[in-house]
Amino acid sequence: MPAQIATASPVTNTALLGLGVYRPKRVVPNSEIVDRIDSSDEWIRTRSGITARRWSGDDETIVSMSVAAAKDALAAAGLAADQIDAVVLATSSQMVLGPSAGAVVATELGMHDTAAYDVSAGCAGFCYALGNAASLVRAGQARHVLVIGVERLSDLLDQSDRTCAFIFADGAGAVVVGPSDVEGIGPVAWGSDGSQTAAIKQDKDFMTFFNEVAASADGAPVPERPYIRMNGPAVFRWAVTFLEKACRAALEKAGVAAEDLDAFVPHQANSRITDALIRTLDLPERVVVARDIVESGNTSAASIPMAMEEIIRSGASKPGDTALLLGFGAGLAYAGQVVTLPPIA
Repeated sequence: MPAQIATASPVTNTALLGLGVYRPKRVVPNSEIVDRIDSSDEWIRTRSGITARRWSGDDETIVSMSVAAAKDALAAAGLAADQIDAVVLATSSQMVLGPSAGAVVATELGMHDTAAYDVSAGCAGFCYALGNAASLVRAGQARHVLVIGVERLSDLLDQSDRTCAFIFADGAGAVVVGPSDVEGIGPVAWGSDGSQTAAIKQDKDFMTFFNEVAASADGAPVPERPYIRMNGPAVFRWAVTFLEKACRAALEKAGVAAEDLDAFVPHQANSRITDALIRTLDLPERVVVARDIVESGNTSAASIPMAMEEIIRSGASKPGDTALLLGFGAGLAYAGQVVTLPPIA
């Protein structure tokens, strides 16, 4: 007779227990960018809603920004690092494939023998990681999971590229996911469309880049690094025509109606996309809509936790409010869930 294999004890409900962010010190206004892309402050504001963004300094790395955000999230949750069972880190700008940034962050936080891994799902990365974390807790595989979204997209910017140079930015956000008496994280609604990978992608893979670097040692021209390239109109069309379905799926899975929401926290991609989603969802005027893109730019996997923190810190929303999160972007991928907003440090 086969051996009887034990199973973990499942948890019924999960929640965001604490939230922390890190914003790089350097503020980059539109005035620093416009000449390089033959543009104007008015054009950038009209196209994206962005007035400024933050770019990291040499000492503000994927790991250091993640550690700073994580420490604040742990403090807000009232937990110590040794109470974390797993780290799930979402990023698209880690410049090496191994070790995982999550594992290094765990060690820097003082964790020992803690499960850790990275998720690469572009601008939907944080919501993908959050879905993973909630499932780990519900299944009894972990009691507390640290979820991090972090980017240094300034490393991947061609600063003369009119389509991208003004959009992308750097930063980190983290939440602690754990058990709760009542449900605080709705089921994730997610998906992808790999037929549209050309809409947002790097213009070369790292193997090609490394081979070019090696060739440059023999006298060939020094290569340009892989840069983010984006077909803005294609992304905009997909976002405004498809993402209503994603939002409604997340609401339906959570058993929540649009009129029940207190806040809407979409990925901070573009203010025009946010405005289109508000109209199609017919959100009540009282619903707070995150607009962190105005001063933070598009921070990809970090944008949703950073935007959550901004609406709470500003007093526009408060811990305990019901919010719809929606991440979307390169892949093309999307993920969304209804959550109860957490405390911040």
